[in-house]
Amino acid sequence: MHFTRPRDLVVAGLVALAFVYVAFKFAYGSMPRLPTLAGATLIVLAVIEALLAFSIRARIRQRRVTSALAVVRAVALAKASSMLGALMLGAWLGVLAALLPRVGDLAAATGDVRSALVGTPSAIVLIAAGLWLEYCCRTPEGGDRKHDDHPTG
Repeated sequence: MHFTRPRDLVVAGLVALAFVYVAFKFAYGSMPRLPTLAGATLIVLAVIEALLAFSIRARIRQRRVTSALAVVRAVALAKASSMLGALMLGAWLGVLAALLPRVGDLAAATGDVRSALVGTPSAIVLIAAGLWLEYCCRTPEGGDRKHDDHPTG
């Protein structure tokens, strides 16, 4: 397994942005309104992951890791969270790109733009927390082979 590459996150975000932009551009009238605090749930996940990251980092530095499987699970969670954050960032940016020009014309667009303005920074924070957790799961001796993406078999 390799650590999360920025290009993977960028590609996921761009795919989500394109999909959501097209959906909101052509089918906005048939969609339900977005809850204003929908994106805030990502902040809750980010806080939990940040706390987990500090805990794992301390245990790895003090060599008190009792279960390597727990660290592997944390890495999997970190990778999934950063990917979710990238997808949601793209989605919220797609909402903004589709609706900002229509705010003056559609009353519903104003509320949905507010939702996107809450969701966008929340997604960025989740990406950061996921990448931080992944970083904290690395071994302190530099055993992560910074310049090699492929594990040896």
